[in-house]
This record gives sequence, structure tokens and C-alpha cells, in this order.
Amino acid sequence: MLSRVADHVFWMSRYLERAESVARFIDVNLNLTLDLGEEMDQQWAPLVYTTGDQDLFLERYKTFNRENVWTFLTFDAENPNSILSCLKFARENARTIREVIPSVLWEEVNKFYLLVRGAATGSGLDNPAAFLDEVKLRSNLATGIQDAIMTHGEAWHFARIGQLLERADKTSRILDVKYFILLPSVAEVGTPLDVIQWAALLRSASALEMYRRARGRISPDHVADFLILDPEFPRSIRSCLTRAELSLHAISGTALNTFRNKAEQRLGMLRAELDYTHISEIMASGLHEFVDRFQTSLNDAGEAIFQTFFDIAPITPPQTASQTQTQTQGKGQ
Repeated sequence: MLSRVADHVFWMSRYLERAESVARFIDVNLNLTLDLGEEMDQQWAPLVYTTGDQDLFLERYKTFNRENVWTFLTFDAENPNSILSCLKFARENARTIREVIPSVLWEEVNKFYLLVRGAATGSGLDNPAAFLDEVKLRSNLATGIQDAIMTHGEAWHFARIGQLLERADKTSRILDVKYFILLPSVAEVGTPLDVIQWAALLRSASALEMYRRARGRISPDHVADFLILDPEFPRSIRSCLTRAELSLHAISGTALNTFRNKAEQRLGMLRAELDYTHISEIMASGLHEFVDRFQTSLNDAGEAIFQTFFDIAPITPPQTASQTQTQTQGKGQ
């Protein structure tokens, strides 16, 4: 497969997942607002800080409040990580590789983008929960089409790697929302307020029902363990990395638990670290600190994948100087 095609498939899938994840991310706050019956502007600022887009936000809006943060994260075309921008990028990548993906997938991605672009003409604040639910539903529909009718060859594996790396990243960021927004005082740990906050986080990751069946009573350590280390829950960080690594080796043909390139090495090391980590060690060192380290390592793995599969290597004729040409990596990784 051409590196250009692989790059577009990877980023189409990654941007679709990112749009859904941003919707889930905002949903944390909306769920808490409903559960607690109160809302303050300072509850919205951490959503922007945890995405790392605070400088751009302050340049454009100055003040953190519900309306500004909502607009920035959903419909702001100048924010490369807004839902609208993610779908625009996903659509452009899909359009470029229409000969590779099923036509019904292209049609669904196109309709998804047009739906959100149409919603952007209004405030979107009249029924934000319904809009976010629609984004999540459309993203799941596109993913289902991709899995159900796309041949599970190299293109599908690149799409799955993009989706799973993005999902792992955003699951970690949803946990970080708890650190910034929901972290209670020592006196509030284990209180009904604390339980409500963790339940809201689980709902935003579509994890509440599966968590209750697997773990029962809600506790911070058990929730973090479920979303980070559970090997069977499909949105857990460990599960995402395990399946991404399987697809990576399916593409390269390298045996599992070995590596022949930097991408396999970086992703394998990150997955192995989670295989042999206990949640008590993560909580003892700090959940926020773990998330910071994980996101750095995940970015390193993403960069290694780019260099291994998507970067255009220089061609060096014998006895002549080489010319280096590189392909720009997708925004927002």
C-alpha cells in the first residue's frame, strides 16, 4: 500500500474517533451539571486545558464560560481539534481515498460532516446533550460500516490503529478531567458527591453498565483500574493498545513480542508497561502524573508510526547527494 493512502486511512479514522471523543469529553461536564444541579464558569476552563489548546482559546475568547468553551470545542473552525474541524479533516482524508474505502463509508462521513456543519449555524446550546449524542451515534455508525464491510487488509488495519491510538489518548484525557475538575477534598472522598462524579465520568466513556457488572460498587481506584488496565473493556487504554499492536504486526508481518522497527518497539514497550502495572502503583504516583507520562509515550509511538509507514524516505542514488522529502503529520496528535 502507498504510504500516502495509508496516511489518509489512518487519519480519517483517527479524526472520526477524535470527534466522538471530544463529544464524550464535553459530556462529562454536562452530566455533572445535571447531577449536581449547579454550574460555574470555572468548571469549563479545565476542559480546554486538558486538551492543550488553552493558548488558542485565550487568544480567541479571553473568558472561560459555558458558551465560549462549548463553541470552541464544537464548532470553532479555527480550533483544529473542534468537532467540526475533526470532521472536516476526516472528510478530506476520506475524499482522497474514495477508491480504497467502501462508497457507503464515504457517504456516511460526508453526511456526518454536513450534519455538524449545519448544526454550527445555530448556537447548539438549546439541546447540547442531544447534539453530543448524535455525534457519538454517527461516529459509531461510521466505525460499524468500516468494520462490517471493509476488507480486513492493510487499509483496515491502518484505520484501526488510528482509531485505537486516538481512543486510548482520549480515555486518558477523560480521566484527567476528574483530576482537574472533580478531585474532591480528602473529606469528600467516598461521599455521595464523589460517587456521582465518578459515575458521570463512567457514563461519558460509555462504561457505567459494564463497570457495574464487572466491579460493582464505584470507587476511584476501581474506576481508574477499569478504564486504564482492564484487558476486556474495549475503551480501556490497555485494550486499545493491545489491539493496535496486533494490527501493527499484521501489517508488518513481524511476530508478536518482537520488533523490527521503531513503531513496533515503542508501541510494544507502552503496551507491556500496562500489562505489568498495578493500579495501586498508578494511584500512588498520581493519576494526573501517569496521564501526562502516558500521553508523552503515546505521542512518541504515534511519531514512530509516522516515520515508519507514512514519512516519504529520501531516495539516494549511488554516488550522489540525497534530497529529503517529508510528509506533514496530521494536526492535533
